[in-house]
Amino acid sequence: MDKIAVLIPCYNEEKTIAKVVGDARAALPEAVVYVYDNNSTDRTGEIAAQAGAVVRREYMQGKGNVIRRMFREIEAECYIMVDGDDTYPMEFAPQMVERVLNCNADMVVGDRLSSTYFEENKRPFHNMGNSLVRSSINRLFGCEIKDIMTGFRAFSYGFVKTFPVLSKGFEIETEMTIHGVYNHMQIDNVVVEYRDRPEGSVSKLNTYSDGFRVLGTIFRLYRDYKPFGFFSILALALAALAALFFIPVLMEYLATGLVLKFPTLIVCGFVMLAAIQSFFAGLILSNMAMKNRRDFEYRFTLVCEKQSRKKREQDAQGRD
Repeated sequence: MDKIAVLIPCYNEEKTIAKVVGDARAALPEAVVYVYDNNSTDRTGEIAAQAGAVVRREYMQGKGNVIRRMFREIEAECYIMVDGDDTYPMEFAPQMVERVLNCNADMVVGDRLSSTYFEENKRPFHNMGNSLVRSSINRLFGCEIKDIMTGFRAFSYGFVKTFPVLSKGFEIETEMTIHGVYNHMQIDNVVVEYRDRPEGSVSKLNTYSDGFRVLGTIFRLYRDYKPFGFFSILALALAALAALFFIPVLMEYLATGLVLKFPTLIVCGFVMLAAIQSFFAGLILSNMAMKNRRDFEYRFTLVCEKQSRKKREQDAQGRD
């Protein structure tokens, strides 16, 4: 088991990868630097190996797929994940490692949005999207995470080995954040500087398609993690719709003693039944989610015990 592992997912980053690997080795001399090449068509893997990184490959395209492979294969006491585009200064990494190793943090967020991001990033829709995602998640999940979509993070062994990677692409950061918040993990914040990509380096993030995927991920995870809130909102909307169309039928009945719009009345009845079903579905799924939380806590404890056992074995071997 490594003490510190630097994880760098890459796709066509030959212009910047050597500097990122060099900066990581300089900032964290004791760390092992891993570069995962995601089907690059340039010399990314070759250059990373020359710079001193351990280079591995993931053949399923997408950042989420790369991170799934990284988390499965690498064991370390602390993980630093950083993009290979040289937008994050690695001098902030030791502070993030300190939070994991000595302050019990499960995830440390490299917060760009509180420093230079909005000045450095020249893509206004990216700026708006980051703010929208941050405010949406903080409101829906009752948290105060400063930067949801940052690619600069530190993780504990427990977080990495219990995080179920479901996303395939750039929505993975959103999934990580919600997973940590929902399971009451310790999430710390370190303000980091951000610099825009150097000239000739092109972002792989599509503002519109990836943005919609992120919003879809928020919707899906809110439904899965907060089913009572989700289905209660749905039930309230259906009940309001049924009442809206029922009121004219009721007023007409009170005035004439007749029901002239039987189809409307029948539809209102079925919509109200759907609202009641939605409410009780939320109650049932909420109890299931609570059971999943209990199961997660048990698995998390087992993973942490496994880490402690491996660390004791390594210490014993070192003394021998």
